[in-house]
Amino acid sequence: MEHIHGTYNSELVILSYVIAAVASYAALDLAGRVSLAKGMPRNVWLTCGAMSMGLGIWSMHFVGMLAFTLPMHVSYSTGGVTLSVLLAIIASGVALHIAGQESVSMRQLIVAGLLMTVGISSMHYVGMSAMSASITYQLSKVILSILIAAAASFAALWLMFFFRHQHSRSTWVYKLGSGLIMAIGITGMHYTGMSAAQFQNGHVMVKHSGMQMNPDMLAYLIAAGTFVTLGFTLFGIFFNQRLSQKDQRIHENEQWYQALYHNHSDAIISVDREGYVKGINAAVTRITGYEEQEVINRRIDHTLEHVEIYWQNDMQDVAWGEGCLDQQNYNATMRVMDGRLRDLHISVVPVLIKGNHMGSHILIKDVTEEKQAQEHILHQALHDSLTGLPNRRKLDDVLAATIASSELTGQQFAVMVMDIDRFKMINDSLGHSIGDIFLQEVSDRIMAAMQAWDPKAEDNVMLARMGGDEFTLVVANDQRNEIGVAELAERIVSAIQLPYRLKENDFYVTASIGIAMYPDHGTEADSLLKHADTAMYEVKKNGKNGFQFYTTQLDSELYERIELEGYLRKALERDEMVLYYQPQIRTEDSRMIGVEALIRWNHPHKGILPPNVFIPLAEETGMIYAIGNWTLREACRQMKQWHEAGGPLIPVSVNLSSLQFHQANLLEQVQHALLETGLEAKYLELEITESMMMDASVSAEILNELTSLGVKISLDDFGTGYSSLSYLKHYPIHKLKIDRSFVTDITENRSDQAIVATIISMAQHLKMEVIAEGIETKGQLDILMQNDCKEIQGYYFSRPLPAQEVEHHFFVPLRLEDQS
Repeated sequence: MEHIHGTYNSELVILSYVIAAVASYAALDLAGRVSLAKGMPRNVWLTCGAMSMGLGIWSMHFVGMLAFTLPMHVSYSTGGVTLSVLLAIIASGVALHIAGQESVSMRQLIVAGLLMTVGISSMHYVGMSAMSASITYQLSKVILSILIAAAASFAALWLMFFFRHQHSRSTWVYKLGSGLIMAIGITGMHYTGMSAAQFQNGHVMVKHSGMQMNPDMLAYLIAAGTFVTLGFTLFGIFFNQRLSQKDQRIHENEQWYQALYHNHSDAIISVDREGYVKGINAAVTRITGYEEQEVINRRIDHTLEHVEIYWQNDMQDVAWGEGCLDQQNYNATMRVMDGRLRDLHISVVPVLIKGNHMGSHILIKDVTEEKQAQEHILHQALHDSLTGLPNRRKLDDVLAATIASSELTGQQFAVMVMDIDRFKMINDSLGHSIGDIFLQEVSDRIMAAMQAWDPKAEDNVMLARMGGDEFTLVVANDQRNEIGVAELAERIVSAIQLPYRLKENDFYVTASIGIAMYPDHGTEADSLLKHADTAMYEVKKNGKNGFQFYTTQLDSELYERIELEGYLRKALERDEMVLYYQPQIRTEDSRMIGVEALIRWNHPHKGILPPNVFIPLAEETGMIYAIGNWTLREACRQMKQWHEAGGPLIPVSVNLSSLQFHQANLLEQVQHALLETGLEAKYLELEITESMMMDASVSAEILNELTSLGVKISLDDFGTGYSSLSYLKHYPIHKLKIDRSFVTDITENRSDQAIVATIISMAQHLKMEVIAEGIETKGQLDILMQNDCKEIQGYYFSRPLPAQEVEHHFFVPLRLEDQS
């Protein structure tokens, strides 16, 4: 047979490539659509996609065959054409099915690629067999075409699998490029297969029943139909993608909303316009204890009624139905399922759709811990951290409110200012930690005294700590007026003076209380506090351990005190301080054996002032250190001068105040005074009181240091305080001084006689010297001498005298006596 050689229509060849490229691009898009669909929509997309892609591939094949022109008439078998179309659709379906899966194994990919290769190759060669021509094939080119089909199939599968979830703006560019590459593979397979065909011309041409149309026209019609089909496919993909994107956004927004709704820390209850619960989140159960099935489709007011909500706002203002167009906020207290009371903040947020109210979201925030934290912070701001009592800020608020209330009712109330006497000594000697414990016990005692005075004291009395050892009470009217307030003050004073057990020792303090009454002593907070403070200082001035109501007379005394303080600050500079000396006498021969230095203030206007007038003021203002140091140096200087003038060689006694005893440089001050004046240490006697020795370790250290210098220690006013005999056992004390309070009534009071006799006997057994002060009568002297008291001091022999008079009346006679 004779081989027939055909020619190609270049326009149709290009058209076939374009069809292949468009079909490939559509296939890549279809793969993504199939992968996103689930269930029946996936099957629909898979079927339609397979048909569209298969028709596109077949159209490229058929247009490619029509592009080949033979020098004879060629028709096509309808059955063969139909079979080739089905094979193209099946191959496309396999490809889309594999590409649309979530994951594909290598084995599945190979099987699918082989099936596609078989399908495409079969489509081509079945389509070729539909031609009404005798065709033989070159085996090598057929195999090559099949290999090209395989390469195109595997490339198509990989590209479809890769691009199915790519949705960036530049994805279409990559898909287009990939489509062009796939088209090269598809058309390459077709035209390689065409080149493998050898058409032969026999002597008879059999006319098959087939298509009787101009091949070029048929090619263009098929191409047009294919483009229309693919165009509809791509448009469907685009339209569906837009809808899917919209659905995806709606779904994502819904997921965001659901995540916020269900995971929100606040309880959310959704109700319709009729007030029926349509949904709740998990926080509702956590906060209220109610499960979802207990509230869903029930009216919200019934639900709230069952959880016993006590509203702070009027619930009648809440509108669940129409008209609730603005957000409403409420504070409430809810008793939840476990019986606890919870503080809540509730917001009712309306749901508006096109301006119509469709329901509400009720947001319930549990603010219990937040409120407790706020209350704790407020409590800390208004209360003392050490004692838990109200502080100055809280006192100001309560005092202002009490004044406002009393202005309306006309009732009076009292302001009591209290100071703990000798607290500074405890704080300095025992340390701040022990001082804190002491203040806590003081506040407990005051509270107990208040309760004993009035069981409803918490309602009628407020106790505040102003700082340090100062307390203030606001005592509301209890129908007892000043008498009732005085009774309360007495109870507090009695409670405070009981012993305190600190560091395994008993310590004693007292309280000084000043009282001001509203409105008699002031109508404003400042004036009431000021006048109560003035009364309190009057108590301190008069010996402490008591209370006093304010009087107008105290104002003038306060002014005098302020004026006195101003002069006192300049007294040392002006050389106004002087020392008086009182001789100490030996009873057996009435000889002077020592003197006690007693300070006086030669005031420029008031004359000579005794120490009880200005020493408390000096201690309060801190001037006691300078005055005490001056007294020590002056006494040593004067005694050294008397010694140098001929004696006699006797000691001088100097009183130390509590503050002076605990000053850090006491030892240095004593050494400096002795060195500066040249007085031998054995002629200096320092008088201390029992109250200075509260802390055994501190006091012992100070006393041992002083005695190591050669200075002697005298315990003044022995027996008047809360004495501990351990002082005498452990401390280096050389002399006891019997206080004048035991001597004054010694001629009439047998108890005083017994106490004095006991002290003298005890001192003698402890190898200590003993001296009695305040001797004013012969009878007192006789009793002391009968009890073997060898040293006395008092007005019976001499009052305190200036240095010149003491020298004239006592030192000079002794010098003359010694000379004779």
